[in-house]
Amino acid sequence: MGMSAGYHLAKRGMSVLLIDAFDPPHEEGSHHGEPRLIRHAYGGDATYVSMALRAHALWQELEQLTGTTLLVPSGVLNMGAPDVYPFEERLAYASLFKLPVELLSAADIAYRWPGIRLPEHYRGLYEPKAGYLFSERCVGACRALAVEHGAAILPYTKAESVQVSPDHVSIRTSNGVFHAEQVILSAGAWFKTLERFVELPIRPVRKAVAWFEADEALYDTSVFPGFTLADDEGGYYGFPSIGGSGVKIGRHDTGAVWRPGEALEPFGAYPEDEGDLRAALGKFLPQAAGRLLRGAVCKYEITPDEHFIIDRHPAYPNVLLAGGFSGHGFKFSIVVGEILADLIAGHKPRHDLTPFALSRFKKELIS
Repeated sequence: MGMSAGYHLAKRGMSVLLIDAFDPPHEEGSHHGEPRLIRHAYGGDATYVSMALRAHALWQELEQLTGTTLLVPSGVLNMGAPDVYPFEERLAYASLFKLPVELLSAADIAYRWPGIRLPEHYRGLYEPKAGYLFSERCVGACRALAVEHGAAILPYTKAESVQVSPDHVSIRTSNGVFHAEQVILSAGAWFKTLERFVELPIRPVRKAVAWFEADEALYDTSVFPGFTLADDEGGYYGFPSIGGSGVKIGRHDTGAVWRPGEALEPFGAYPEDEGDLRAALGKFLPQAAGRLLRGAVCKYEITPDEHFIIDRHPAYPNVLLAGGFSGHGFKFSIVVGEILADLIAGHKPRHDLTPFALSRFKKELIS
């Protein structure tokens, strides 16, 4: 989110400094491990749909500007038990926004994608224009264009404290003190390192993903979509085999609590790292439950309601907060950056930010 905001701000001719504790794209946040789903038929609030559509257009624009493939329109198939994963609200929003979607039975799905095996009462919502993003390429593209437009980047620089007055912000870092009129804090799973300045209801969680050997005739990206899957045992998301990589799958729920500064335990530290993912594949995508090819861990930054925080600091209007993207935020990062740039420039964003207001949490901010 921060790199995207830096790109949008620099493109508008503003003086921009990007500070990162590492060197993006890197493996210390929530963006590594390729790829990430981009879908449009959201539930929960119409704002997500409008933002997803805007994000799709902006990612395509970024592709044209950089000459890099960032978005693959593989289609996305959302599957689940009707009592766990209802589609009615998504269908209503799809109708409102004129999204092309298909409501499919388990039999329909088995006919179209023979690698999927679902109980008879399961349903699917297919989005033919959705797909997946190469996340690290996306961050790299934003960085390259931000620099091209004049942004400065300080990698390996940890933000240690923040001091604010009505027209001035000072950021003390491991490499000195830097000053600005306004600041965006988008520390992801690392927000707890800034708790002396702001306390947000964000829970950092360790997540495991893995790639499994699969029948390429059934699961190659040329014939198989990205997918989400939910039943009463858990929620999963995954991707086709891209260039023989195997099927990638992750679990959206569960996960071990992580604290900034602690070592992130490697894949395989818990039996469920592979066990849960293999079990889901064996149950629903049986010919994709082959040999484990690779495992990885990353971080979620989860709010209590799993909706984002995009708001001004309640005490300091020249400080913007962007966090709590809860495992489904990457697809929106390019439009969140645009929103943050609008707010910094004093313009009204084109999207309703009410669902992301910090005031919805009765959590006292420390300043």
